[in-house]
Amino acid sequence: MQIEKLDYSNMPKHIALVIDGNRRWAENNGLTTREGHKAGAKNLENIAKFCNNIGIKYLTAYVFSTENWKRSKTEVSALMLILKAYLDSFAKKRGI
Repeated sequence: MQIEKLDYSNMPKHIALVIDGNRRWAENNGLTTREGHKAGAKNLENIAKFCNNIGIKYLTAYVFSTENWKRSKTEVSALMLILKAYLDSFAKKRGI
């Protein structure tokens, strides 16, 4: 949908996303799992900016399920490092 065609009078205040499929996407694109997770994080950042630009006030992203804890320690650690990097970057940009 083009942004020009959005009905701003009927915009939700809050949306929620379930983030899934970064590993599959990476595999299908010849990338490592870590690269897939990083691409997913960047995509979520783009979605958040878009939501902000069109007036969606709240965005909830479910990014780590209880099933994720069953993955290898290496992958869980990589996911936590990606999350930490994004939170640190967010805080730095906002002087927090």
